[in-house]
Amino acid sequence: MYQLKKITMAESKSNKEPIRMERTFDARSNEVWEAITDQNKMKEWYFDIKDFRPEVGLEFQFYAGDEKKKYLHIWKIKEVIPGRKISYSWKYDYDPGISVATFELFPEGDKTRLRLTHEGIHNFSKDHPELAKENFVQGWNEIVNSGLKTFLESKAAVHHDHG
Repeated sequence: MYQLKKITMAESKSNKEPIRMERTFDARSNEVWEAITDQNKMKEWYFDIKDFRPEVGLEFQFYAGDEKKKYLHIWKIKEVIPGRKISYSWKYDYDPGISVATFELFPEGDKTRLRLTHEGIHNFSKDHPELAKENFVQGWNEIVNSGLKTFLESKAAVHHDHG
């Protein structure tokens, strides 16, 4: 189990450090790749992004948030190595800052190690506390350690039972 430690304000010098997390899933790398790049699978655990495709240069805008407020996310795909890596810039319509999220896959037999790196969060304005690094840490913990894990391993269970 990989847990991200809570980031405290005393560690503010580390605010420029990217968020990094790694997790090994009980799923084959092609299944993980589909989960992070197929819009129909992504919407089950991540975001519902119409027409998402892993093609460099494509830009996507979508709203996401909670019941109180929705934020317009703007992503632009920077790099794609099919089956191995996807990277996209991640910004919001109301803040000049730009960050970059990267997913890398490392096949390990029937399992896959995923490395997530989210850098540049310090570029977001301090005027928008909801864009603080600790909120992204919490969000990624929920997205990867709960959403993606549940999605992949429930699919893997189905796959293994009938395979």
